[in-house]
Amino acid sequence: GHTVRVGTRAFIGLDDDAFGDAQAEAAARGATTLFARHAELGDALLVFSDPVRPEASHALDGLRRDGFRLVLLSGDATAAAQALGRSLGFAEGDVWARVSPGGKADRLAALRAQGARVAMVGDGANDAPALAAADLGVAMGEGAAAALEAADFVLLVPDLSRLSALFALSHRTLKVLRQNLAWAFGYNLLALPLASGALLGLGLPALSPALASALMALSSVSVTLNALRVGRRAGSTGEPSPSSARPDLPHRGH
Repeated sequence: GHTVRVGTRAFIGLDDDAFGDAQAEAAARGATTLFARHAELGDALLVFSDPVRPEASHALDGLRRDGFRLVLLSGDATAAAQALGRSLGFAEGDVWARVSPGGKADRLAALRAQGARVAMVGDGANDAPALAAADLGVAMGEGAAAALEAADFVLLVPDLSRLSALFALSHRTLKVLRQNLAWAFGYNLLALPLASGALLGLGLPALSPALASALMALSSVSVTLNALRVGRRAGSTGEPSPSSARPDLPHRGH
């Protein structure tokens, strides 16, 4: 039967100097603050903080070594976001705070307009627009349903260190694809003239139809076995499986 207003200082009509020291202390350690007002009991300061994932620092350092530029995109207050950024090795200019959900998507669009290829990692409903706007959206498996729907790839295990493994798996997959294409085209460019006898004038023998068919089957088997190396290696090293990608979403060239 009582009314309690909870929100920003301006929303509840709190004086600028109320809780000033306590709010500054909370912001300095990376916490987010809200205020509450009860008509009879008075005013209160509410302090919230999210613990940093234990693997986060190591995972981000690995991505930096791989050549990625990292940006912390947050809707939290500037002081809280900057404190978190410092603890994780972000430069001050790479911590973007007080960004709305739509603003996150706009920031990513601006980066892409500058020629950057952007991957967005998030797990909240507020991250969904940015996940959809990025070249590659990666959601954490324990995240909000909106984030899972907007992402291209879902890390089923909530472990940021798997991001480096994800990119390594992607590079290796492309390498195997190029190998298979080179083998398939190279084989056909050589085998078809031999099978047709077009190279008899050069002293090269003509392949019999039976031998040509056997070699074609062998080519298909070799390409398949080469492709299977990707999945076997991912499974043995604990890397994300290719099946973790969203099969229901259109391929966007990642």
